[in-house]
Amino acid sequence: MTDTVTIRPATEHDVPVILAFIRDLAQYERLEHEVVATEAGLRNALFGPRPYAEVAFACIAAEPVGFALFFHNFSTFLGRPGIYLEDLFVRPDARGRGIGKRLLVWLAHTAVERGCGRLEWAVLDWNEPAISFYRNLGATLKSEWQMFRLTGAALTDLAGSE
Repeated sequence: MTDTVTIRPATEHDVPVILAFIRDLAQYERLEHEVVATEAGLRNALFGPRPYAEVAFACIAAEPVGFALFFHNFSTFLGRPGIYLEDLFVRPDARGRGIGKRLLVWLAHTAVERGCGRLEWAVLDWNEPAISFYRNLGATLKSEWQMFRLTGAALTDLAGSE
């Protein structure tokens, strides 16, 4: 018998669980050395006066086994908002049960419900299982686009330049 998977929005009470998922994802992606997030920072960013992102949990028997962290962006070409999926992670012992797909279905429904024109995300080029999974859902790889990032000293230096 398959356990029922439910999807629910995170609450402020869930901040420690959110941080644990972020750390688990970073370990999977071999990037744990880059995680500097704190519970206080997440609490403010997700549930403070101006929330910057949202989190949804996939749960089995009320226990979170997967999460998605996302936020709105905007497409000037479409003239409509979109949803950017920053993180999607399912705990290893819960994989193979359709939980990742359930989270993406929930996100797609949320995007449509909110009048968004697209749902997008990035994936590491070595993560073949994820790439195959996304392609099987009908997602297209936008290989002609390359992501740029400013962080740390480069961001601060640019902010201080004229």
